[in-house]
Amino acid sequence: MAETEFQRARSTDAKQVREQAILDAAARLGARAGIRTVTLTEIATEVGMHKSALLRYFETREQIFLRLTAAGWRDWGSELVQSLRELTHASPATVAGVMADTLVARPMFCDLLAQAPLNLERNVSLESVREFKLVTLGEVAAIGSELTRLLGLDEQQRVDVIATATSMAGALWQMATPGPDVEALYRTDPELGHAIVEVGPRLARVLTALLEGLGARLGATGRSSRRRPAGSYR
Repeated sequence: MAETEFQRARSTDAKQVREQAILDAAARLGARAGIRTVTLTEIATEVGMHKSALLRYFETREQIFLRLTAAGWRDWGSELVQSLRELTHASPATVAGVMADTLVARPMFCDLLAQAPLNLERNVSLESVREFKLVTLGEVAAIGSELTRLLGLDEQQRVDVIATATSMAGALWQMATPGPDVEALYRTDPELGHAIVEVGPRLARVLTALLEGLGARLGATGRSSRRRPAGSYR
Protein backbone atom coordinates (compact mmCIF):
# COMPACT_ATOMS: atom_id res chain seq x y z
CA MET A 1 0.00 0.00 0.00
CA ALA A 2 1.40 3.39 -0.98
CA GLU A 3 2.32 5.95 1.66
CA THR A 4 -0.14 8.48 0.21
CA GLU A 5 -3.01 6.06 0.88
CA PHE A 6 -2.05 5.98 4.56
CA GLN A 7 -1.95 9.77 4.72
CA ARG A 8 -5.52 10.25 3.48
CA ALA A 9 -7.44 8.19 6.02
CA ARG A 10 -8.59 9.90 9.21
CA SER A 11 -11.31 7.69 10.72
CA THR A 12 -10.95 5.16 13.54
CA ASP A 13 -11.65 2.34 11.10
CA ALA A 14 -8.94 3.58 8.76
CA LYS A 15 -6.47 3.74 11.66
CA GLN A 16 -7.27 0.13 12.52
CA VAL A 17 -6.70 -0.85 8.88
CA ARG A 18 -3.29 0.85 8.97
CA GLU A 19 -2.33 -0.85 12.22
CA GLN A 20 -3.34 -4.24 10.86
CA ALA A 21 -1.34 -3.64 7.69
CA ILE A 22 1.70 -2.89 9.83
CA LEU A 23 1.16 -6.01 11.94
CA ASP A 24 0.75 -8.14 8.82
CA ALA A 25 3.95 -6.74 7.33
CA ALA A 26 5.88 -7.44 10.54
CA ALA A 27 4.50 -10.98 10.63
CA ARG A 28 5.60 -11.65 7.05
CA LEU A 29 9.10 -10.40 7.76
CA GLY A 30 9.33 -12.30 11.03
CA ALA A 31 8.24 -15.53 9.36
CA ARG A 32 10.89 -15.15 6.67
CA ALA A 33 13.94 -14.28 8.71
CA GLY A 34 13.13 -14.54 12.42
CA ILE A 35 11.89 -11.87 14.80
CA ARG A 36 15.33 -10.78 16.01
CA THR A 37 16.48 -9.64 12.57
CA VAL A 38 13.49 -7.45 11.69
CA THR A 39 13.95 -3.69 12.02
CA LEU A 40 11.39 -0.90 12.19
CA THR A 41 12.68 0.47 8.88
CA GLU A 42 12.15 -2.90 7.21
CA ILE A 43 8.59 -3.07 8.50
CA ALA A 44 7.87 0.44 7.20
CA THR A 45 9.31 -0.45 3.81
CA GLU A 46 7.32 -3.70 3.64
CA VAL A 47 4.06 -1.91 4.34
CA GLY A 48 4.84 1.06 2.08
CA MET A 49 5.28 3.78 4.69
CA HIS A 50 8.06 6.05 5.85
CA LYS A 51 9.43 5.08 9.26
CA SER A 52 8.29 8.39 10.78
CA ALA A 53 4.73 7.72 9.58
CA LEU A 54 4.75 4.23 11.08
CA LEU A 55 5.66 5.69 14.47
CA ARG A 56 2.28 7.41 14.56
CA TYR A 57 0.70 3.99 15.08
CA PHE A 58 3.26 2.04 17.10
CA GLU A 59 5.80 3.46 19.51
CA THR A 60 8.54 0.86 18.82
CA ARG A 61 9.20 -2.38 16.92
CA GLU A 62 8.84 -4.16 20.26
CA GLN A 63 5.27 -2.92 20.60
CA ILE A 64 4.44 -4.30 17.15
CA PHE A 65 5.80 -7.75 17.96
CA LEU A 66 4.29 -7.72 21.45
CA ARG A 67 0.90 -7.13 19.82
CA LEU A 68 1.59 -10.07 17.51
CA THR A 69 2.52 -12.21 20.52
CA ALA A 70 -0.81 -11.39 22.15
CA ALA A 71 -2.59 -12.36 18.94
CA GLY A 72 -0.58 -15.58 18.92
CA TRP A 73 -1.73 -16.38 22.46
CA ARG A 74 -5.37 -15.88 21.45
CA ASP A 75 -4.97 -18.06 18.38
CA TRP A 76 -3.11 -20.85 20.19
CA GLY A 77 -5.35 -20.73 23.24
CA SER A 78 -8.50 -20.95 21.14
CA GLU A 79 -7.34 -24.03 19.22
CA LEU A 80 -5.86 -25.75 22.27
CA VAL A 81 -9.00 -25.26 24.36
CA GLN A 82 -11.16 -26.55 21.52
CA SER A 83 -8.93 -29.60 21.05
CA LEU A 84 -8.96 -30.38 24.77
CA ARG A 85 -12.73 -29.93 25.02
CA GLU A 86 -13.16 -32.68 22.45
CA LEU A 87 -11.57 -35.12 24.91
CA THR A 88 -13.85 -36.69 27.51
CA HIS A 89 -10.84 -38.14 29.30
CA ALA A 90 -7.13 -38.16 28.50
CA SER A 91 -3.79 -39.44 29.72
CA PRO A 92 -0.92 -37.08 30.51
CA ALA A 93 0.75 -38.19 27.26
CA THR A 94 -2.34 -37.30 25.22
CA VAL A 95 -2.64 -33.84 26.75
CA ALA A 96 1.10 -33.26 26.33
CA GLY A 97 0.90 -34.28 22.69
CA VAL A 98 -1.96 -31.89 21.97
CA MET A 99 -0.13 -29.01 23.64
CA ALA A 100 3.10 -29.75 21.77
CA ASP A 101 1.41 -30.22 18.40
CA THR A 102 -0.54 -26.96 18.60
CA LEU A 103 2.59 -25.04 19.54
CA VAL A 104 4.83 -26.56 16.87
CA ALA A 105 2.18 -25.75 14.27
CA ARG A 106 2.86 -22.06 15.03
CA PRO A 107 6.56 -21.47 14.38
CA MET A 108 6.43 -17.69 14.54
CA PHE A 109 4.51 -17.84 17.80
CA CYS A 110 7.25 -20.06 19.21
CA ASP A 111 9.79 -17.46 18.10
CA LEU A 112 7.74 -14.69 19.71
CA LEU A 113 7.43 -16.66 22.95
CA ALA A 114 11.21 -16.67 23.28
CA GLN A 115 11.55 -13.00 22.42
CA ALA A 116 8.75 -11.60 24.60
CA PRO A 117 10.43 -11.80 28.03
CA LEU A 118 13.90 -11.09 26.63
CA ASN A 119 13.12 -8.09 24.44
CA LEU A 120 9.51 -7.37 23.61
CA GLU A 121 8.32 -6.44 27.11
CA ARG A 122 11.02 -3.77 27.17
CA ASN A 123 11.16 -0.49 25.28
CA VAL A 124 7.35 -0.28 25.38
CA SER A 125 4.91 1.58 27.61
CA LEU A 126 3.64 0.01 30.83
CA GLU A 127 0.15 0.07 29.34
CA SER A 128 1.34 -2.07 26.43
CA VAL A 129 2.82 -4.59 28.85
CA ARG A 130 -0.36 -4.55 30.93
CA GLU A 131 -2.56 -5.20 27.89
CA PHE A 132 -0.32 -8.08 26.83
CA LYS A 133 -0.31 -9.67 30.27
CA LEU A 134 -4.10 -9.47 30.53
CA VAL A 135 -4.40 -11.36 27.24
CA THR A 136 -2.04 -14.10 28.41
CA LEU A 137 -3.79 -14.41 31.77
CA GLY A 138 -7.13 -14.86 30.05
CA GLU A 139 -5.79 -17.61 27.81
CA VAL A 140 -3.99 -19.32 30.70
CA ALA A 141 -7.25 -19.38 32.65
CA ALA A 142 -9.17 -20.94 29.76
CA ILE A 143 -6.50 -23.56 29.05
CA GLY A 144 -6.09 -24.25 32.75
CA SER A 145 -9.77 -25.05 33.19
CA GLU A 146 -9.43 -27.87 30.67
CA LEU A 147 -6.28 -29.17 32.33
CA THR A 148 -8.13 -29.30 35.63
CA ARG A 149 -11.12 -31.07 34.06
CA LEU A 150 -8.98 -33.71 32.34
CA LEU A 151 -6.16 -34.23 34.83
CA GLY A 152 -7.31 -32.71 38.12
CA LEU A 153 -4.55 -30.11 38.32
CA ASP A 154 -4.85 -27.32 40.84
CA GLU A 155 -4.37 -23.65 39.92
CA GLN A 156 -0.63 -23.48 40.56
CA GLN A 157 0.03 -26.76 38.76
CA ARG A 158 -1.82 -25.75 35.62
CA VAL A 159 -0.03 -22.40 35.53
CA ASP A 160 3.30 -24.24 35.88
CA VAL A 161 2.41 -26.62 33.04
CA ILE A 162 1.41 -23.82 30.64
CA ALA A 163 4.49 -21.79 31.57
CA THR A 164 6.70 -24.82 30.96
CA ALA A 165 5.06 -25.54 27.60
CA THR A 166 5.37 -22.00 26.27
CA SER A 167 8.83 -21.22 27.62
CA MET A 168 10.24 -24.52 26.36
CA ALA A 169 8.54 -24.11 22.98
CA GLY A 170 10.29 -20.77 22.60
CA ALA A 171 13.68 -22.05 23.76
CA LEU A 172 13.54 -25.24 21.71
CA TRP A 173 12.51 -23.34 18.60
CA GLN A 174 15.58 -21.12 18.91
CA MET A 175 17.77 -24.20 19.30
CA ALA A 176 16.15 -25.86 16.28
CA THR A 177 16.68 -22.85 13.99
CA PRO A 178 20.33 -21.83 14.44
CA GLY A 179 20.74 -20.52 10.89
CA PRO A 180 21.54 -22.40 7.67
CA ASP A 181 25.33 -22.49 8.09
CA VAL A 182 25.26 -23.73 11.68
CA GLU A 183 22.51 -26.23 10.88
CA ALA A 184 24.58 -27.59 8.00
CA LEU A 185 27.52 -28.00 10.40
CA TYR A 186 25.34 -29.96 12.84
CA ARG A 187 24.11 -32.26 10.08
CA THR A 188 27.50 -32.94 8.52
CA ASP A 189 29.57 -33.41 11.69
CA PRO A 190 28.71 -36.73 13.42
CA GLU A 191 29.96 -35.40 16.75
CA LEU A 192 27.38 -32.59 16.66
CA GLY A 193 24.35 -34.65 15.72
CA HIS A 194 22.89 -34.25 19.23
CA ALA A 195 22.55 -30.51 18.58
CA ILE A 196 19.80 -31.13 16.02
CA VAL A 197 16.57 -30.51 17.94
CA GLU A 198 13.17 -31.90 16.99
CA VAL A 199 10.91 -29.49 18.82
CA GLY A 200 7.64 -31.45 18.87
CA PRO A 201 8.86 -34.81 20.17
CA ARG A 202 11.13 -33.27 22.80
CA LEU A 203 8.46 -30.87 24.02
CA ALA A 204 5.91 -33.69 24.21
CA ARG A 205 8.32 -35.86 26.22
CA VAL A 206 9.05 -33.12 28.74
CA LEU A 207 5.39 -32.21 29.18
CA THR A 208 4.41 -35.87 29.53
CA ALA A 209 6.99 -36.35 32.28
CA LEU A 210 5.80 -33.20 34.06
CA LEU A 211 2.13 -34.14 33.86
CA GLU A 212 2.79 -37.72 34.96
CA GLY A 213 4.80 -36.42 37.91
CA LEU A 214 2.01 -34.08 38.92
CA GLY A 215 -0.50 -36.90 38.57
CA ALA A 216 1.58 -39.16 40.80
CA ARG A 217 1.86 -36.37 43.34
CA LEU A 218 -1.88 -35.81 43.32
CA GLY A 219 -2.46 -39.53 43.77
CA ALA A 220 -0.02 -39.75 46.66
CA THR A 221 -1.57 -36.72 48.34
CA GLY A 222 -5.01 -38.27 48.01
CA ARG A 223 -3.88 -41.59 49.47
CA SER A 224 -2.10 -39.83 52.32
CA SER A 225 -5.17 -37.76 53.11
CA ARG A 226 -7.37 -40.84 53.18
CA ARG A 227 -5.00 -42.66 55.55
CA ARG A 228 -4.64 -39.74 57.97
CA PRO A 229 -7.15 -40.08 60.84
CA ALA A 230 -9.42 -37.21 61.72
CA GLY A 231 -7.85 -34.71 64.08
CA SER A 232 -4.28 -35.65 63.14
CA TYR A 233 -3.45 -32.24 61.60
CA ARG A 234 -1.34 -29.98 63.77
